[in-house]
Amino acid sequence: MTSIISVGGDYDVTIGAGVLDQVPESLPDGVLRVLIVHAPVMAAAAWALEDDLAQRGIGAILAPLPDAEAAKTAEVTAWLWGLLGEAGFTRSDAVVAIGGGATTDLGGFVAATWLRGVPVVQVPTTLLGMVDAAVGGKTGINTAEGKNLVGAFHPPAAVIADLSLLRTLPREDLVAGLAEVIKCGFIADPAILDLVEADPQAALDVDGEVLPELVRRAVQVKADVVAADLKESSLREILNYGHTFAHAIEQVEHYTWRHGDAVAVGMVYIAELSRLAGLIDDDLVQRHRAVLSSVGLPTAYADGDWEALLTAMRRDKKTRGDLLRFVALTGIAQPTRLEGPSAEDLRAAYDAVSV
Repeated sequence: MTSIISVGGDYDVTIGAGVLDQVPESLPDGVLRVLIVHAPVMAAAAWALEDDLAQRGIGAILAPLPDAEAAKTAEVTAWLWGLLGEAGFTRSDAVVAIGGGATTDLGGFVAATWLRGVPVVQVPTTLLGMVDAAVGGKTGINTAEGKNLVGAFHPPAAVIADLSLLRTLPREDLVAGLAEVIKCGFIADPAILDLVEADPQAALDVDGEVLPELVRRAVQVKADVVAADLKESSLREILNYGHTFAHAIEQVEHYTWRHGDAVAVGMVYIAELSRLAGLIDDDLVQRHRAVLSSVGLPTAYADGDWEALLTAMRRDKKTRGDLLRFVALTGIAQPTRLEGPSAEDLRAAYDAVSV
């Protein structure tokens, strides 16, 4: 079954098995050339798309990227700008990004910055990309100082999420992607948590009925939030639940951690911090640990450098001046902000996830 979810009426997210062939039709009218940026493992899909476009009279340039976060650098971005410049790409041309979250982040950023914006079609090939990175128009690259500190808001022309691509995804990457799905359950849709808790293994079965439903629900949560707040001025911040500590882990670990694994620990961290602040009770903290661990996600981060983590958190996009700000909960599907927690509580929450 194919599902189409509208993001504020601006573009659609198409979700289903075998929908990859809809990429050419999703390009805006009049596109003459396409830059296809793709993850290393998506070379065959990129070649197939190049052939399909050629039959429609559309030229394509293939740009294979370094793997994962290694692609999200200023150097790779400049190389792609060079390809566009050499080919004389204009605003009647487009970018297609085929790969995981790092690929769609980079592809979107290149599209956002070339000629101040050309169309991009996002083709996420990982669970994480489908439910999070490719939807919403947030694009970016990393710097030595932190993750996604350089970026732009640039909504795609379309998102094509072919669930059949998940069959070849390593299990550990599928598990990591579930962190963003579970996050949507905590901040907005409790039915997600119910589905995972009822049968954690079914949540990891690509050919079953539960995982596609989880993807649809998570995309709907993100679509609803993004439609109400494209540029993260208020409501959209709730999508960063668990991400403040997660991004700190990623930076300190030099991006060797999977994003979803870091987000899982980040959600437990903010749950512990929220409990210390009197926002939630022990039961809700335990529910975080239980549902995340049931699908194989980590809930602890041992032997970290607390001062380095704290420094990284202070660079978070939600920080204002010296005021650390977190997305927190007062209950399931009841997000709020936690601003300026004490140094003692920050450390105590860390101690709780470092054992």
